[in-house]
Amino acid sequence: MMRQFQINSYLFGGNAPYVEDLYERYLDNPGSVPDKWRAYFDQMQLVPAADGSSSSPDVAHAPIVESFAQRAKAGTLRPAVAPTDLSVARKQVHVQSIIAAYRFLGARWADLDPLKRQERPSIPELEPAFYDLTEADMDIQFSASNTYFGQEQMTLREIITALRQTYCSTIGVEFMYISDPTQKRWWQQKLESSRTTPNYGPERKRHILDRLTAAEGLERYLHTKFVGQKRFSLEGGESFIPAMDTLIQRAGGGGVEEIVIGVAHRGRLNVLVNILGKMPKELFAEFEGKLAADLPAGDVKYHNGFSSDVSTPGGPVHLSLAFNPSHLEIVDPVVEGSVRARQERRGDHEGDKVVPILVHGDAAFAGQGVVMETLNLAQTRGYGTGGTVHIIINNQIGFTTSDPRDSRSTLYCTDVVKMIEAPVLHVNGDDPEAVVMASELALEFRNEFNQDVVIDIVCFRKLGHNEQDTPAVTQPLMYKKIAQHPGTRKLYADKLVTQRTLRAEEPDEMVKAFRTAMDEGRHTVDPVLTNYKSKYAVDWAPFLNRRWTDHADTAVPLAELKRLAERITTVPPGLKVHPLVEKVIADRRLMGEGKLALDWGMGEHLAFASLVASGYPVRITGQDSGRGTFTHRHAVLHDQQRERWDEGSYVPLQNVSEKQAPFVVIDSVLSEIAVLAFEYGFSTAEPNALVIWEAQFGDFANGAQVVIDQFISSGEVKWGRQSGLVLMLPHGYEGQGPEHSSARLERFLQLAADNNMQVTQPTSAAQIFHLLRRQMIRPFRKPLVIMTPKSLLRNKEAASPLTQLARGEFETILSEVDQLDAKKVKRLIACTGKVYYDLVNWRRERGEESVAIVRIEQLYPFPHKALAGELKKYPQLGEIIWCQDEPQNQGAWFYVQHHLLENMAEGQKLGYAGRPASASPAVGYYVKHNEQQKALLDAAFAKLKGLVLNK
Repeated sequence: MMRQFQINSYLFGGNAPYVEDLYERYLDNPGSVPDKWRAYFDQMQLVPAADGSSSSPDVAHAPIVESFAQRAKAGTLRPAVAPTDLSVARKQVHVQSIIAAYRFLGARWADLDPLKRQERPSIPELEPAFYDLTEADMDIQFSASNTYFGQEQMTLREIITALRQTYCSTIGVEFMYISDPTQKRWWQQKLESSRTTPNYGPERKRHILDRLTAAEGLERYLHTKFVGQKRFSLEGGESFIPAMDTLIQRAGGGGVEEIVIGVAHRGRLNVLVNILGKMPKELFAEFEGKLAADLPAGDVKYHNGFSSDVSTPGGPVHLSLAFNPSHLEIVDPVVEGSVRARQERRGDHEGDKVVPILVHGDAAFAGQGVVMETLNLAQTRGYGTGGTVHIIINNQIGFTTSDPRDSRSTLYCTDVVKMIEAPVLHVNGDDPEAVVMASELALEFRNEFNQDVVIDIVCFRKLGHNEQDTPAVTQPLMYKKIAQHPGTRKLYADKLVTQRTLRAEEPDEMVKAFRTAMDEGRHTVDPVLTNYKSKYAVDWAPFLNRRWTDHADTAVPLAELKRLAERITTVPPGLKVHPLVEKVIADRRLMGEGKLALDWGMGEHLAFASLVASGYPVRITGQDSGRGTFTHRHAVLHDQQRERWDEGSYVPLQNVSEKQAPFVVIDSVLSEIAVLAFEYGFSTAEPNALVIWEAQFGDFANGAQVVIDQFISSGEVKWGRQSGLVLMLPHGYEGQGPEHSSARLERFLQLAADNNMQVTQPTSAAQIFHLLRRQMIRPFRKPLVIMTPKSLLRNKEAASPLTQLARGEFETILSEVDQLDAKKVKRLIACTGKVYYDLVNWRRERGEESVAIVRIEQLYPFPHKALAGELKKYPQLGEIIWCQDEPQNQGAWFYVQHHLLENMAEGQKLGYAGRPASASPAVGYYVKHNEQQKALLDAAFAKLKGLVLNK
C-alpha cells in the first residue's frame, strides 16, 4: 500500500516534509494538529498493516529512526546501504519526494522551445538541495522500487539523471493531476521504462525524414509557384505531419477503420496532400481559382474538406477531413458528432473502430469557449466518442500576440483540458522522433482508457499569420530567431547523416524527388486506395437533386396508430410514476383510442413511434428534452420509488416494436453552441436518422449563431454537405419578456436562399406529426427549423383528432376553418403561429364575416401555389393584412411582404398589423404586453393605416 501511496499521492511532492511533521505531531498528540488533518490521520489508522494486522495503531516514527541512528553510531547496528552519520530512512523519504516532484513538475523544466527564447525556469523542488540532499549523497544507493527504471537500487545521481531524461527532455508530460491511480501508474511505467527516449531503427527514421521533406517541400513549392497567395503555411511546425502519419498508421494497425479529422487553417493544405492523399494538381487548380461546377457558392481552398482511404498495417482506414469555416475551433464539436454517428452505425460503443483527431492552434485552444464546451461533452453518455486525440500546433503566437501576459491567463495553452483530467504531452517540434513517440503514447493511452489526450507540439511560425503578413513589425525579436533557424527538416537530416543512417547526399535527393512529384501533380501518400468502399459507407445518392415539393405519404393506418399509442402508454409493473405524469399517460391512452383529441405531445410521440417502428432512428437532444421545457413531452418516465439515482427510468419509445430502430433522448449539458454543432455533425454522417436539437427557449439559439450561419444555412452551397438536422425552437409572445418570447424567426428567413433549409411554424398536433414524418420519409435532406409553440402545447384548439394522422399530409398553408361566404370576404389576414388563434377568437366574438384568416405554416421555401389558391377563393378580395406577434422590424414581415405581393391581384392592397418596431424582441411588463396584443388584433380588423403597399 505504501508503494502505491508514494507513487500516486500529492503528499509525496514538495509538501512531504510538512505532512511528515504533521503526522509525527499527530502520533504524539492527536489534538495538536488541525481537525481536518486529524480526521485524515484517524482514517489512516484503520488501514491494515503490511502483515494484514489491523489491531495495532501506528506509532511515532522519529524516536524509532533516532534509535536506529544511535545504535548505528554505537556499532550495534550494521548499516545496509547508507553512511552511519545520517538517517537513512529520512533520506529515503526525501528521495521519494524528489521522484514525486519530477513527476509533478518535470514538464516545466523540459527542453520544449525550438527558439529557446527564454531560460529554463528555476524550480527548487527539482533540486536535491531542496530536500537537504548534498553532493555527498549523490553516490549513495537508495531504493528505486517505486519507479519503473528497472532497478531496485540506484544511486541518487542515477535517479536524478533518469528523472531528468524521463521528464525533462524534449518531451514533458503532465499527468499527475489525474484522479485515477491506474492511469497515473500507466504513464509512469510508459515514461520511466523508456526514459521517454525514442529508439527507432534506420527505416523508421528515414520515413520520418520523408514525411518532414513532404511537409516542407509542399509549402516551399506553393510559396514559389503561387506567390503571395494565402495558404496558412505549416513552415516551422513540419513535425505535425509525421505525428499525423504516425497516428493514422498506428491506429489502423490496432484495428481502427475510420478517422475523422478537424483542422483549422494552419497546415490544412499539407494535411490534404501529405496525409489524405489529395492529388496536388487538384489543389493547384484551386489556387488558380477554378470553380467546382456543382457548388452554387464554393469556399476558399483552406476551408475545404476531403475524404480518402489509405492503407495501414491493419487494413484500409477511411479518412475524413471535416469542412471548416474561419471561426476557429467551431469544427471541434462537428467532428465529434460525425464520429458518434459513425460509431453508432457500426455498433462501436467503445470507440475502437472510429477515432476523432482534432488539430488546434495554441491561441485558439486557450481562447475559444467552444473548446471547453466540447471537452465537457467528452465523458457524457449522449456525446462521448471514446476519447479524442488533440494535437496543438503551438507556434507560440496568436495572430500577432506572443507576449504571455496578453495571450492567456494560464501557464500552458493546454491547461483547459485539466477540467477533464486529460494528460498533456508537450514536445519540442524540432525533435521529430520525440513528436512521433509522443503521438504513439497518446494514441495508446486513448485506446487503453477511452479518454481524451493532448499532444502539444511546441514549434514556431516561419511566415506571418498568412503569407501577405509581415510579422516582424510586431514581433522583431521572435522573427530574428526564426530567420536564423535552419528548419526542422534540415536539422533532422543533418542528424541522420551524422549518425550514418543516411548518405550525405540522400536528404537532397529526397527533396528533389518530392519536387518532381509536385511538378507532375502526383500522389505523395502511398498507397491511397482508389477503389475501396467500406460496407459502412453512407450512400447520399437518393437524397441528391430532390425538390421540396416532392410528395411524401406521411399518413399512418389507424390500426397502427392505435397499436403504437397502446405501446407508448404502457407502464411496466412496479414503476410508480408521478401523479401528474400518470394523468398525462391516462389522457394519451384516451387519445390513442380516439376518445380525446391529440395534444402536441401526443402528436410528437406518435410521429417518433411510427418512425422508429419503420426503421428510422430518432435522436433528440437539448436542455430538459426528456421531460420538455414546458413539461409536455415526458419521453422518460421516472420511478418515484427508486432507491438508486442511476436506476428506475423507462423510455416507452424504446419499446414500440421488437425490431425497432433506436430512440435516444438526451438531456444535454447546459450548452448551445457545442451541442448544436455536435448534432449538425451527427446529421451530416447519418441521413437516415431523425436528428433533433431542441432549445430550452427559442432565443437560446443566439448562443449557437455561428453554427447556424456557418454550417446549417450555408454548408451545402459552400461544401456540398447535406444535413437533415431539425431545430425545435420554442417561440411565442405570451408576456414572458425579452428573452423568452422570440426564436428570432427573422434571422432564419434572412439566411434562407438557394433552397438551403425549411422554416416552419406548425400550429396543431396533426401538423407536427406530419412535418416530423415528412422530414424522414421524403428523400430530401435539408435542415428543418421549427418554431414550436408554448401555450399551444395545451391549447385545446390546437388539438387534432386521431383520424387526421391517418390521412392527409403536412399542409404548408391552412385554409379558413369557419364557414364564410367567400363572396362577402373583402379582407384576408395571413399570419403564422399562435396569433392565429387570437385572431379567430377576436373575429368570432364580434361576428365579423368579411374577413378570412389563413395560416402560413411553412415560410421557406415559400408555398406560392398554395397561397395563390387561397387568394383566388375570394373574388371580392381587396385587402391583405399580414399580422404577426413580433415587432415590425422582426418576425416574418420584411421577408414575407414581397411573396404576398407576388401573388396578389392588381389593385389589391397589402397592410401590416403587429407590434411597432422595437430594439428588444418583447416588452418585459405583462400589462404592456397585453396592451400591445390588443392593439395588434384591433389593427388586423381596422381600417388600413401606416405603410400600405399596392399591387
